[in-house]
Amino acid sequence: MRPVFDGDFCHSSRRTLVLAAAVLASSMGFIDGTVVSIAMPAIRETLGATLDQATWINNAYMVSLSALILTGGSFGDRFGLSRIFSAGIALFIATSLICAIAPNPDVLILARFAQGCGAALMIPGSLAMISRAYPRGIRGRAIGIWAAASAVTTAAGPIIGGLALSLGGPEMWRWIFAINLPLGLLALILTARGVARDNRRPGQPVDFAGATLAVVGLGALAWTLTHLEGADTSIMTWVIGAFGVATLVLFILQEHRTRHPMMPLHLFRDRTFSAANAATFALYFSLSAIMFFLPMLTVSGWNITEIEAAAAFAPISIFVSTLSTRFGRLSDRIGAGPVIAMGSGTVALGYASLASMVHLQDYWRTILPAMTLMGFGMSMVIAPLSAAVMGAVDDAQSGVASGVNNALSRMAGLIAVAGMGSLTGFVYARAGGQFSYGQTLHDAAHVQAMGTAFAAVAWVSAGLALLAALLAAFAMPRAQVGS
Repeated sequence: MRPVFDGDFCHSSRRTLVLAAAVLASSMGFIDGTVVSIAMPAIRETLGATLDQATWINNAYMVSLSALILTGGSFGDRFGLSRIFSAGIALFIATSLICAIAPNPDVLILARFAQGCGAALMIPGSLAMISRAYPRGIRGRAIGIWAAASAVTTAAGPIIGGLALSLGGPEMWRWIFAINLPLGLLALILTARGVARDNRRPGQPVDFAGATLAVVGLGALAWTLTHLEGADTSIMTWVIGAFGVATLVLFILQEHRTRHPMMPLHLFRDRTFSAANAATFALYFSLSAIMFFLPMLTVSGWNITEIEAAAAFAPISIFVSTLSTRFGRLSDRIGAGPVIAMGSGTVALGYASLASMVHLQDYWRTILPAMTLMGFGMSMVIAPLSAAVMGAVDDAQSGVASGVNNALSRMAGLIAVAGMGSLTGFVYARAGGQFSYGQTLHDAAHVQAMGTAFAAVAWVSAGLALLAALLAAFAMPRAQVGS
């Protein structure tokens, strides 16, 4: 969707209402993508969910969001921007209510899938609303407010969930979803009051075939990764996996042949663009894996409170909100590549520290310092990664490039939780565990096996962060960034 100002769309005196609605909607979508990590032990306890079901409570949301977010923005042009934005909020509200009252894991999984569909409509729509309401001369500040709120709320999800669960008990996870109802209604009211005329714009046709293939392919691949069990993996699992891979190949062919692809493949011909997106995938794969499996270890295994566990993610919010802009300016001076390399290397050191010291079972002296190091490293890479992606394409392609980068980061989270779920199960069993990773049992052998399984996840995460550093150092040279 092109960032074109429409003076009839919103009166100048009501632009702040549109901005507030956009921030509220995108914040809900981003928080609900991360808050389940800290709430998962409580969800498993109250609903009796298995590790596979817990994985899909996260992945159902990520499948629909990551596959549909690229097409979500196209609907606004075709059917009316505020109409589609409001429809996404309404769907998100309705499915949040179902999540809050879900009687069993299967209902929660289905509701989370539908919730991701709503998020896929309202998240890209939020930025498009700002672009249409604000003229170019003052749009940058408004988008900056939206971007800062999005970055902070994404990392703040576990903190919000941890605080609620510590104060209200295990069943409080239901209110984490229920809070979306008043927030969503407020966003709908602000949209209705802020938008004067929702003119439809002739846009490109929506790539329905590509969206369908992406949802089916990613879903099948995630299901397969979740159910890999080494030599005991069933034939059906491999069949579904092969079907998922074949579907994703068809998706790539569809994007190559269609005139209006949801993911334009020609963008990846640029080495800097490809390297920046590969680094994004590696870093967000690692971050998602740690955010999902660390709370299970510390809350269910080490018996610390949810708010204490959430403190491990506080450094990300603090460093990103206070340092991201400074590192963005540094990347403007010396190039995004060196800054991303330094930041990714720092993240790798943080994850390696987690892996090497988790067996000590000392949260405050090992886990929190390692996560602080990781948070500092992530604050170095977020703004420069965006700069590298945007600098590798023409201005006319900036919206599509941003959408591709955003979608890939969501896909990384989806594949991370699915694939690392199988890894934790395998390593846990090999380490002598007799139950399930993340199950609340204060048995010494069980807790030790969980620590060994988490260390495997942390070592993989460290390796991927190091790969991101190498990509930045050698594939994103200083001379190419911002050229």
